[in-house]
Amino acid sequence: MSYDLIVIGTGPGGYVCAIRASQLGLKVAVVEKRATHGGTCLNVGCIPSKALLHASHLFEEAAHAFPSMGITVSAPKLDHPAFLGFKDKAVEGNTKGVEFLLKKNKVDVHFGTAKILAAGKVEVTANADGAKSVLETKNIVIATGSDVAQLPGVTIDEEKVVSSTGALVLPKVPGKLVVVGAGVIGLELGSVWRRLGAQVTVVEFLDRILPGMDGEVAKGFQRILEKQGMAFKLGTKVTGVDTAGKGVKVSVEPAAGGAVEIIEADVVLVAIGRVAYTQGLGLAEIGVETDKRGRVVIDPHFQTNVPGIFAIGDVVAGPMLAHKAEDEGVACAEILAGKAGHVNYGVIPGVVYTFPEVASVGKTEEELKAEGIAYTVGKFPFLANGRAKANNETDGFVKILADAATDKVLGAHIIGVEAGELIHECAVLMEFGGSSEDLARTCHAHPTRSEAVKEAAMAVEKRAIHM
Repeated sequence: MSYDLIVIGTGPGGYVCAIRASQLGLKVAVVEKRATHGGTCLNVGCIPSKALLHASHLFEEAAHAFPSMGITVSAPKLDHPAFLGFKDKAVEGNTKGVEFLLKKNKVDVHFGTAKILAAGKVEVTANADGAKSVLETKNIVIATGSDVAQLPGVTIDEEKVVSSTGALVLPKVPGKLVVVGAGVIGLELGSVWRRLGAQVTVVEFLDRILPGMDGEVAKGFQRILEKQGMAFKLGTKVTGVDTAGKGVKVSVEPAAGGAVEIIEADVVLVAIGRVAYTQGLGLAEIGVETDKRGRVVIDPHFQTNVPGIFAIGDVVAGPMLAHKAEDEGVACAEILAGKAGHVNYGVIPGVVYTFPEVASVGKTEEELKAEGIAYTVGKFPFLANGRAKANNETDGFVKILADAATDKVLGAHIIGVEAGELIHECAVLMEFGGSSEDLARTCHAHPTRSEAVKEAAMAVEKRAIHM
């Protein structure tokens, strides 16, 4: 079979790339090693974790928040199999949706393992029977995503020591959960099981949570999580995990060295990040360049050093985010079709889907200081927002960073309920090079949480009204 494009992997980057290329008139095929489409995100990542976050939040609301609103109910009980079943339905609905979209857009699907034999040739080992076939194509896009980063000396068995995948299917709520890594994945999944009754301790090598996010935001968010009952051991490294007994014994010590402490747990979640997944693709044999971290090296048009072979998503440099991969997939497809595809990497939002949420886009204060850029700050607390006060959801704040000379918004950071939705007006503003005054003079409906975004923009020039 001969194609204009073969995409390897149907995660968010891969399936979006394939669909966009087909929309633009290219003959497209995808190769997927899983039995279902959607990659890590839809199968064992973004989607199932959000389902569990939603359900566990409602469980905690019913248990603790209802009385303050005058609602009397009996204590909620967890039906664990049904709880996990709710997550499974979300996964099934989304993966079937991708299957439908590929079919609708006339993309040929090959379920199997792909190996690139040369530019223009992909060998597929079929999942069904192991039969091998060779597909010919003008272009190849590698969209194979990422895998769980391993903690040296610690074996993940997905029972006592789990990755994010195992943390989605724990057979019962652990009495004590140790989370190794205070990044997005660890905090989200730690939040799920804490809400259901687990004692959660987060161990982080660095002296802060959420590395890479704005420092003030990270400190404020840590205080909120501690108030909710999550414990932190920062500046601490894991030196061993003993699973020989009934539970798990985690050996930790200060990152700089010092006395060893033993933390006992029922389950340990290793969430120290992810690494590019390229195993079995045959990249070394055909000379495709990778960097020190195993990521595929590409030029500004997503092309590798081998003409006709491209790469997008988690397998290349940049934030490992589904929406970043999707935008790269669209841009790459448009370039292959002769159009001007482009991704603005300066305006890619990031969200932590805890309660409250944390969201950011653009530069942090630390980055602006490091780059020597003069800036002004506008902040507004949800404690002074009418809707937040009415809903008893006042934790957090909005923070706007603007260029001191031009007033152009350079970054926005939010801790608060639905922060992941609120951040996008800032992203749109920044995409158009807007100023804090543009945002401050845009009428916002009352009462809404988004008024806090407007007030933070007004605070850049010290003219916020409600504080």
